[in-house]
Amino acid sequence: MSGTLNRRTLLQTGSLVLLLGAQQIARGASVLAVRIWPAEDYTRVTIESDALLQARHQFVGEPPRLAVDIEGMDLLPGLRELVGKLKSDDPNIAGIRVGQNAPNVVRLVIDLKKPIKPQVFSLQPVAAYQHRLVFDLYPSTPPDPLDQLIAQRMKDLDESSERAARLLGLEAEKVTRPAPLQNDPLGDLIAGRDRPAKTEAKPDAPAAKPAPKDEDTAVANAEPKGSSAKQVPATGKGKGKTERLIIVALDPGHGGEDPGAIGPSGTHEKKVVLQIAQKLRDRINDTRVNGNPMRAYMTRDKDFFVPLQVRVQKAQRVQADLFISIHADAFMTPKPQGASVFALSTRGASSAAARWMADKENAADLVGGMNSKAADATVHRALLDMSTTAQINDSLKLGTAMLGHVKKIGKLHKPRVEQANFAVLRAPDIPSVLVETAFISNPDEEKRLNDPNYQDDLADALLRGIVAYFSRNPPLARNRQI
Repeated sequence: MSGTLNRRTLLQTGSLVLLLGAQQIARGASVLAVRIWPAEDYTRVTIESDALLQARHQFVGEPPRLAVDIEGMDLLPGLRELVGKLKSDDPNIAGIRVGQNAPNVVRLVIDLKKPIKPQVFSLQPVAAYQHRLVFDLYPSTPPDPLDQLIAQRMKDLDESSERAARLLGLEAEKVTRPAPLQNDPLGDLIAGRDRPAKTEAKPDAPAAKPAPKDEDTAVANAEPKGSSAKQVPATGKGKGKTERLIIVALDPGHGGEDPGAIGPSGTHEKKVVLQIAQKLRDRINDTRVNGNPMRAYMTRDKDFFVPLQVRVQKAQRVQADLFISIHADAFMTPKPQGASVFALSTRGASSAAARWMADKENAADLVGGMNSKAADATVHRALLDMSTTAQINDSLKLGTAMLGHVKKIGKLHKPRVEQANFAVLRAPDIPSVLVETAFISNPDEEKRLNDPNYQDDLADALLRGIVAYFSRNPPLARNRQI
């Protein structure tokens, strides 16, 4: 840093200089691409160039905006494209202005809809990317995963009202929101009550039947939303009964800057796994297991990058009962095919292929572009904790149940659950599996992954696996304060 700039002064005024040597600063750099990834969690702005850029930024509070000076370049058409890429529904950015502030200095001003905590950092070339200058715009008040779970249910209710309006030929605003389901803990939460719904037990009510041991019978007995719910004993005193809300965290792999594997026809893994996860989410939300309602939580519901440790952290925050990471496999040749399910191993991989797969998936943070300097050290340490033997055993049971139903709709790459040290499966208190839905590098399977009918079949099979698992492994009693 030059003598005219004092680090402490810059930090105190909210500015940050990326410390780069003079020999590293781009002179006459070319902009290769500009991208914007909007999401409720944060919005990312990326400038990709053929040489390393130096930037300094300052956040201004009133009105909220981020001013960024990029040195070593002139105003190029590529930078102007940022303005056109901004969408009006971006939850964080209101507008973008760009201009030549001085010779070899371009000023970028990002007008914001709310106060944010910006992170500005550079990424070295990796995979298909060259140098990237990244602006991550995190809301000062970040969205709470539990609030997101509730918001998804409210959206479901609104969409239900709109469907009813279309069927009846009425205007959507004239159709009232359907009444909350009885004995729906999440619905009670939305209604503002501080305890789960309760119903008086009938004096002569028969005892609840034990969970069926046959998986197909268990799946057949899974009840759609709105059916008469069986009751499980409440943990509190009295004659009341209450339900156990089951939360399943769905984790569509990759996203944003990280496309994941790319098929021969150009299909991005991040796109098809999100579509499959959304279909599975809808099925989970419409299902009860032995009378208990299920609710799906998505670690991402749009196209944006989520670091591996944040995926785990989100699942823990909502006290998920299961964690299911959804991917589409790829290999260096188009021949391999079939679905696979992986669980964690802390003692080495079950095969060389499983080890290779774990290494590839664990590198997602490098491609996606995680700001390693700003990462929470405590979260990193948590990911290094060894998962319990019980968690791994339960994960193997879940994976086996899923494979038993996935094999009915297509080929399996391996007939049993594989194990390797996947970073995303390291939550010590949540049974976790990673599902490789198919080999996207195989032309036939790439085509199937893009087929909505196959996506439906796959989502059905995964749901059946989840139901079969819970039929034999009821979720632990837990007093959810959500």
